[in-house]
Amino acid sequence: MENNHFSMFAFHPVLLEAVERLQFYQPTEIQRQVIPAALNGKSVIGQSHTGSGKTHAYLLPLFNQIDVNKREVQFVITAPTRELAMQIHEEVKKIIHYADKDNQWFAKLLVGGTDKQKMMEKLKQPPHIVVGTPGRILDLVKEDAISLYSAKSFVIDEADLMLDLGFIHDVDQLLVRCKQDIQLLVFSATIPQRLEHFFKKYLKNPLHVKIDDKLSPETMEHRLIPLKHRTAAEVIFDITKTIQPYLAIIFTNGKELANELAASLQQKGLDVGLIHGGLTPRERKRMLKDIQNLRYQYIVATDLASRGIDIKGVSHVINAQLPKEEDFYIHRVGRTARAGMEGTAISLYDEQDLKLIEKLERKGLAFTFYTIKNGEWQEVKAWNERNLRTKTETNAEKEAWKKVRKTKKVKPGYKKKMKKQQEQIKRQLTKDTKRRK
Repeated sequence: MENNHFSMFAFHPVLLEAVERLQFYQPTEIQRQVIPAALNGKSVIGQSHTGSGKTHAYLLPLFNQIDVNKREVQFVITAPTRELAMQIHEEVKKIIHYADKDNQWFAKLLVGGTDKQKMMEKLKQPPHIVVGTPGRILDLVKEDAISLYSAKSFVIDEADLMLDLGFIHDVDQLLVRCKQDIQLLVFSATIPQRLEHFFKKYLKNPLHVKIDDKLSPETMEHRLIPLKHRTAAEVIFDITKTIQPYLAIIFTNGKELANELAASLQQKGLDVGLIHGGLTPRERKRMLKDIQNLRYQYIVATDLASRGIDIKGVSHVINAQLPKEEDFYIHRVGRTARAGMEGTAISLYDEQDLKLIEKLERKGLAFTFYTIKNGEWQEVKAWNERNLRTKTETNAEKEAWKKVRKTKKVKPGYKKKMKKQQEQIKRQLTKDTKRRK
């Protein structure tokens, strides 16, 4: 027990036992900062990227405060997607099992895509912990199947994704039905303006914990490969011949592009999985099961998979299209190189992506530029080096035109002659510039 650094927190021995069985030895940075405040009943806004250990930063202090003498809802945990809710519920079940409290601590998963009547029957005995999507929980509250008024703490996980997917109104409706002084534990990778208004409504002097994760782990490599008038499927097919991923996620910007790319790669003989918000709950469930059973080496996905679903063992992230914003790039590549593993991010790009690349470089990301020739990776010059060269040539061109002698009388073929003269002067100017350098 001595080597368990979680003993620095005021946890009950039974919970420390569960932590040891979970094989957690050192708290992560967010756990170190959030747990003491959460144990004291303080509201917290935790800002950190995926993979920082935030789930247990709120689960452990909540479990420490369960009152088994009261069979009522004590904690509510909301997540924006049913997959995320299911994954949190799995962690909840694990802690209950490892603490040997299977018949004393009760938790229920409330998500759509399941039989509502059956769920209402099961809720006649209220659970201590409710985990679910805001819409389904609200639905059951309105049906009087469950009451949240007894809850001491309320968790909003992935709050910015909640906002993006339009569920923040449902969260608002749930909080209206809770006690005014309820402890709020909010976790979000980014804090958009609209979330700040929401926080002001419900949070009184919360502790704001911001973990400045490195943009991406040290063990992460970022490769860029130009499209050059080829389709994403052609380039990705070339890439698949040169890498051996444990699991690779191929990101696209939207459902239609994901469907098209998956179909093109399948035509080329690649067995790929597909995940996006347009799949039915049953299809998504089956796909996740196949992924867990390692049926696929490649998965085509939208940004839902960069935040809303936790897929284990990702060794490569391939961006078939680069996203429009830096944060989305960070979320995507954050799926790999987790827990000390190495990872590679390969992004296809063209001219319109240069602004984003430049922004990411300014933030400290180091990209390497490659092309694939004869099944081999070949390093090429960075895009800005090429830009500089083009700029120099453009300047030389302008200067050369200035020096061209304009004739007053226009004779046949004069344009050709002037162009030839301009070319000669330009060559000379470029030579002079090189010599001076």
